[in-house]
Amino acid sequence: MRYSYSTEICCAKQIEFDVENGVVKNIVFYGGCDGNLKMISKLLEGWTLDQIIDKCSGNLCRNKGTSCADQLAKACASVKASIAG
Repeated sequence: MRYSYSTEICCAKQIEFDVENGVVKNIVFYGGCDGNLKMISKLLEGWTLDQIIDKCSGNLCRNKGTSCADQLAKACASVKASIAG
């Protein structure tokens, strides 16, 4: 299933990705540092929701209190909660 997440306080404005059996695929960031975010998407392709939440949560950018990767972790946590609930 395809999910869309509107970010807060980071350069990317939106993140979209697919989740199949708890595995994240086809991650796309809209906005932000294009090259870096494409690389993050490639590196995280095939990771589970839990793996992304564990590795990306708390990764901060500048003095924003979050980052594009942290926002992806929040998006994954939101999806995980919606699947469980």
